[in-house]
Amino acid sequence: MSEKGAANNAVSAVAAEGGTAQAVSRAPSSASIARKAEENGRRTWCARCVAISAALFIGIAALFGSAWWIASLGPVPLGKDLQFSATVLDRDGRLLRAYATSDGRWRLPARVADVDPRFFDVLFAYEDKRFRSHHGVDPLALMRAVWQLVTSGRIRSGGSTLTMQVARLLEPRRSRTLAAKLRQMVRAIELERALSKDQILSLYLELAPYGGNIEGIRAASLAYFGKEPRHLTLGQAALLVALPQSPELRRPDRWPEAARIARDRVLDRFAATGKVSADDIARAKAEPVPTARRPMPLVAPHAADRAIIETPTIHEIRLTIDADLQKNLEQLARERAQNLVQTLGPNISLAIMVVDNASGEILARVGSPAYFDERRAGEIDMTQALRSPGSTLKPFIYGLGFEDGFIHPQTLIDDRPERYGGYAPRDFNFTFAGTVTVAEALQQSLNMPAIAVLDRVGASRLVARLAQAGAALVLPEGQAPGLAVGLGGVGTKLSDLVMLYAGLARLGTVLPLRERYDTPASQPRRLMAAVPAWYVSNVLLGAPPPDNGVAGKIAFKTGTSYGYRDAWSVGFDGKHTIGVWVGRPDGAPVPGLIGREAAAPILFDAFARLGPPLALPRPPPGVLMTSNAKLPPPLRRFRPGAIATAASQTALHILFPPNGALLDLSMTDGKPDPIPLKITGAVAPLTIFVNGVPALRQQRGEVFFTPDGPGFSRVTVIDGTGATDSVMVRIADGASANAVVRTFHGDTR
Repeated sequence: MSEKGAANNAVSAVAAEGGTAQAVSRAPSSASIARKAEENGRRTWCARCVAISAALFIGIAALFGSAWWIASLGPVPLGKDLQFSATVLDRDGRLLRAYATSDGRWRLPARVADVDPRFFDVLFAYEDKRFRSHHGVDPLALMRAVWQLVTSGRIRSGGSTLTMQVARLLEPRRSRTLAAKLRQMVRAIELERALSKDQILSLYLELAPYGGNIEGIRAASLAYFGKEPRHLTLGQAALLVALPQSPELRRPDRWPEAARIARDRVLDRFAATGKVSADDIARAKAEPVPTARRPMPLVAPHAADRAIIETPTIHEIRLTIDADLQKNLEQLARERAQNLVQTLGPNISLAIMVVDNASGEILARVGSPAYFDERRAGEIDMTQALRSPGSTLKPFIYGLGFEDGFIHPQTLIDDRPERYGGYAPRDFNFTFAGTVTVAEALQQSLNMPAIAVLDRVGASRLVARLAQAGAALVLPEGQAPGLAVGLGGVGTKLSDLVMLYAGLARLGTVLPLRERYDTPASQPRRLMAAVPAWYVSNVLLGAPPPDNGVAGKIAFKTGTSYGYRDAWSVGFDGKHTIGVWVGRPDGAPVPGLIGREAAAPILFDAFARLGPPLALPRPPPGVLMTSNAKLPPPLRRFRPGAIATAASQTALHILFPPNGALLDLSMTDGKPDPIPLKITGAVAPLTIFVNGVPALRQQRGEVFFTPDGPGFSRVTVIDGTGATDSVMVRIADGASANAVVRTFHGDTR
C-alpha cells in the first residue's frame, strides 16, 4: 500500500471514530426515555379515566332515564278494573244466560280450570314454549326473532311471550315500534312479579280477541262451538289458539278457509312436539270449521232478567235453577204450546214452575214458551202475572174447614142450588151432583159445596190466612173479600199458588220461594195444621188424572177462571210441587180453555220429566181414617150455619178461652198440660177439635183440651145438634201452671 493510501485509510478511520462519537452524543439517555414513557402512561390513564367516566355517566344517565321512563308508565295494570259480561249461573255453576258489556262486547270471566288442558298444550307449543320458566321475557325467543329479521330482512316473529301479549291486551297500542315492544317487555316483567302464572293465563283467556265483539275463550267457544271450553276437541283447541293472532282476518263466520289454514298450521306446530299421534292430527284437520256464530246461551231468561234487575251491581249471579230440568221443561213448553195453538188459537201461551218442597228452592221457571215471540208477549214472565185462580183455592177452603173441625173428608155435603144474598154460584157444567162426600166435592171441584164451606169459614179469614202464609191475594179496588173469592174472584200469581201447594206437601207450613242460591232460607210460615193439610193432600191424591197420568201418584187440582181466560193445574208429590198456567197474556177469553184439558196434561208431563214420583208424607198423629157411618154424629153431614134447637135456649158459645187469647203453656213430664174449656148453650154430646184433631177430655164433668205445643191453635166445639163455635188462641211458653189471658192481634174467625 502506498503512503498516500495509508494516509487515506487513517483519515477514514479517524472520521469513522468521530462519526460514532457524534452519534453517541446525539442518542437519548435512559432518563429521558423513562420520562417520555411516564408521560405516555399518564395520558393513557387519563384517556381511560375519561372513557370510564363517560361510560359511567352514560350508564347512570341511561339507568336513571330508564327508571324515569319506567316510572312514567305508572302502575302496571292487573286487569282488576276489567268490565265483564254479567252472567247468571244455575245451581251447579253452569251458564244460564250472559249479557253483553256496556260497549257491546262478549267478555266472560275464565279460569285455567274452566278450559280443556289440551288447549294449553297446543297454546304453549305454538305461542310460548317456555312460559312456565321465563320471567315475562324469553331471551331465546327474542334472539330468534332478531336472527330471522337479519337473515330474511323482515319480521317473521315478534318474540313475544304470552305475558307480553297480556300486557299488550291490558294496554292496547296500535303502533309496532321498538318503544312499544320495550313497554310490553317491561310490563311483562312487572306482571310476572305481581301475578302467578295461572293468573296471567286467566287474563289471556279473558282478553284474547276472537273477532268482532268476542273476547276471551269462553265467549269464543260458546259463539263458535256452542259449548263451554271445558271439553274441546283437538281441532277446536287449535282453532282457538290460531284466531287471536289475526282475529278479523281469520274469523270462521266470515273467512272459514283462512281459519282452517291457520288452524292446520297450529296443528303442524303441535305435531312437531311429538306429544300427539299423526292419526290425532289427521282427525283434527278433518274437523269442520264453523261457518257461523251461534247465539249466546238463553236458558231461564225470565229468571235471569229478574236477577239482573234486582242486583244490577253484581256481575255473576247464581240461581237455584237446575239447567238440565229448565231446558227440558222449556222444550216441553214449546211442544205443548205448538199443539195448543192448533186448538186454542195462535196467541195462546203457558208457564211452568217447579219448586223443591223441602227447601222452597225454585228448580225451574218457564215464563213463556218463546221469549222473543212478540205476538204472545214472550218477554212477560207469566209465572209472576196477576191472574184469576179459578178453583185452585178450594183446597185451602176445605183445609180451614177441616182445621175448624166441622167437616171431615167423609162428611156428607149437598151440591144443590143456593143463594147467598145477591150471590148465586153454580157448578161449571150447570148441573148439581146432589149429596156427596167432602172428598168427592173437592176432587170433582164442585162449586156449591166449596162456597157453603167458605161461608162457614169466612172469606176474610181465608184471605187473611193465605196472606199470613205469604200469598198476597189482590181484590178489586175498594172491595172486601166475599164468597166469590172461592171461585177465583181475586188476583194471584202462579208462583204464589205453587208456594201454597208446597205448603200442603209440607203438612201445613209454607216456605217462601227462593231463587237466589246465596239467599238464606226463610223461616216457615203457618198455613194450617198438619192433620187438615194431610186430609187435603190425601183427597187431591185421589183426584182422577188426565189421560197421560197415573192415578194415585200426584196430588193435584185444576182450575178455570171466569170467561175461560186462565187454565190452571197445580200438583205435588213428596219432593216437588209444579204449577202450570195456560192462557193469553193479554187476558182475552179463549173459548174451550179448561184447566183439566189444557193445563193438567202439561202438569203430568212435567212430573214425568222429573223421574218417578216420591210418596207423600205419612199420616200425622190425629188423622181419623174411617167411614162416614163411624164419624162422630156432628161430622156425618155438613149443616150450613149454626143451628139452635128448642133444647138450646142460647146459642153454642165458647166462653173460655176467648178468641184471640194468649195462654201460658205449662208442662208435666215434657207434655203440655190440658187447658179447661168453658162452653155455654151446648147440647150433648160434644165433639172438640184442636187444629182439626179430636181432643176432648173430661174430668169430673169439666171439659179440657190439650194443645199441640207452643204456637197457634184453633179450638172448635161441635154439639149434638151440629152447632159449632171456634176460637183461635196462641199458646206461649210460661212457667205458670194457670192460663193467663192476654189479648193479641191475630187471626180471627
